[in-house]
Amino acid sequence: MLTQIGVFALAALALLTLSRLLLTAWLWPRVRAAGGPWPIFRWGLRIDLNQIAMWAGIPLLLAPWVGDRPAAIFLTGLWLQAVWLLFVLLEVSTPQFIQEYDSRPNRLYIDYLKYPKEVFGMLWKGYKLVLLAAAVGLGLAAWLGHALFAQAQPDPLPAWPWRVLVTLIFAAVIVLAIRGTLGHRPINPASVAWCGDSLLNTLPLTSLYNVLFALYAIKNERSAADVYGDLPDAELHAIIQAQAGIPPGPADIPTLHRQPASQRPARPRNLVLIVEESLGAQYVGNLGGEGLTPCLDALAAEGWNFTRAYATGTRSVRGLEAVTAGFPPTLSDAALRLGDAQSRFFTLAQLLKRHGYRSRFIYGGEAHFDNMKSFFLGNGFDELHDRPTFEAPAFVGTWGASDEDMFDKLHTLLSQGGEQPTLHLAFSVSNHTPWEYPAGRIPVDGDPATVQNTVRYADWAIGRFFEQARASDYWQDTVFLIVADHDARVGGAQRIPLRHFHIPALILGAGVEARQDERIISQIDLPPTLLSLIGIDDEHPMIGHDLTRADAGGRAMMQYEEHYGYLRDDTLAVLEPHQPASFYRYAAPDGYTPLDPDPELGRIALAHALWPTWAYRHRAHTLPELRLPG
Repeated sequence: MLTQIGVFALAALALLTLSRLLLTAWLWPRVRAAGGPWPIFRWGLRIDLNQIAMWAGIPLLLAPWVGDRPAAIFLTGLWLQAVWLLFVLLEVSTPQFIQEYDSRPNRLYIDYLKYPKEVFGMLWKGYKLVLLAAAVGLGLAAWLGHALFAQAQPDPLPAWPWRVLVTLIFAAVIVLAIRGTLGHRPINPASVAWCGDSLLNTLPLTSLYNVLFALYAIKNERSAADVYGDLPDAELHAIIQAQAGIPPGPADIPTLHRQPASQRPARPRNLVLIVEESLGAQYVGNLGGEGLTPCLDALAAEGWNFTRAYATGTRSVRGLEAVTAGFPPTLSDAALRLGDAQSRFFTLAQLLKRHGYRSRFIYGGEAHFDNMKSFFLGNGFDELHDRPTFEAPAFVGTWGASDEDMFDKLHTLLSQGGEQPTLHLAFSVSNHTPWEYPAGRIPVDGDPATVQNTVRYADWAIGRFFEQARASDYWQDTVFLIVADHDARVGGAQRIPLRHFHIPALILGAGVEARQDERIISQIDLPPTLLSLIGIDDEHPMIGHDLTRADAGGRAMMQYEEHYGYLRDDTLAVLEPHQPASFYRYAAPDGYTPLDPDPELGRIALAHALWPTWAYRHRAHTLPELRLPG
């Protein structure tokens, strides 16, 4: 058995490396433009070892115990031959799949197997030579697999005490190979993403790995219709378009519309999105909180301050999808973690690329956490600056480099200047349990490791950055957004604890006049508003409001566990699993008065709960040039 497994490991490694080499050569112009092939092969080796360990791990663990038995040798041979053919089938399929979809085989590969008659009919009519070549290749691979793995000599078994030791050694090797790293998190597609070309980010993977990971990710794609009820597509789109104040769009992107800019600067303005970790309104002085944010409160008096802004969820990925993509919340996981959103999904970076912008993501932690690296690089961002790129950070905690280090990186990048306009997304990490930050920055109240003291530090870092920004040349050409991703420690007896969705949101910088805005707004309203402020007149699929319009705002939406909330003025509609909608009059912070059913508002809430799922499944939150054919 050990011989079979060893030969399989070498053969699989050779096959996958050769396939990756040929794909790299075929796509060389794109590989060269992205910086060269080294990341493809460096990460590819780890993925290959991961795959070999996953498929050969169980036979390897059993070998010290049953490796001398003919039945075990026979079954191991069958297993390894089957896995070998899977590897070959997927790699042989890859070039044609890339031709059609500009990606390694992914979930679509499995989806098409649901319709074998139509798909194989199409393949036979249009790709006879490809099919014949693939059949010959698979036949040769089957013959080679049988020759290499079918038979082996029995292994001499070690003495009983040594079997335990050998098994433990094998187990350690298998675990290390599967994890692919000694870091906090095991290797995954986000770990190996290395550039802004989503196809090239799949080259370090194997095609079998990519398909299986896509199937695994389906667990994140819950259907709101199965839980809350459904609406006909025509009614769904009509409600969404009416509430967004947009005309009907094309059938494949129903919310696509042109948004005129409210400002026309002489040159394109830079845009900086500062997303603050867990900074709920409960801590912010100007929003009636504990008064832990004097720097943010001072900035709020100088910019466009939204006093009734609401987060769309309780996770960072939820806030990031809202702020960068204008994508509403849903019962499913956030778009950053969904397989079909890793490329061709609308983001501000995708749109601003049309206008010559260069986009950067800055994060003090490891960017592959929550799939951020894969999502942003695959959807328009040109550069990624995370913890490994920070030189001599002042402080590194559990979650990464401190907020001041992140802001120093942001300031350095903004100071590079140049004629090309830029988008920067800067995401903080310090305000997160276990509440770590550099000493000596703030007066500490009681135990240093508390959320209150960490909020004070996060606020200090914001104030320090804006002192630098005001004194810099980029200040006069840049619009800044400061917004929380969500509140900390969300909870309460209410179905939707709205007080914990209340967050700070503040726009300041070039062309932004100071004002206190008391309209109810959602995080998804911020991206359209920012486009208007930086002078971008273009089409996009976002359903958020441009808040530079006087008639905009007045509603917010949020997902809280199994419950979906839609707040319009002072009326809250709550959708619950398999129950009629309930309605409340809301008075901040904790006043909920039950109301009679409002069928119209109930349909509006249901439409907003359903639309993100529809848009994701139909790949309709995108731009026309990013749509896949067919």
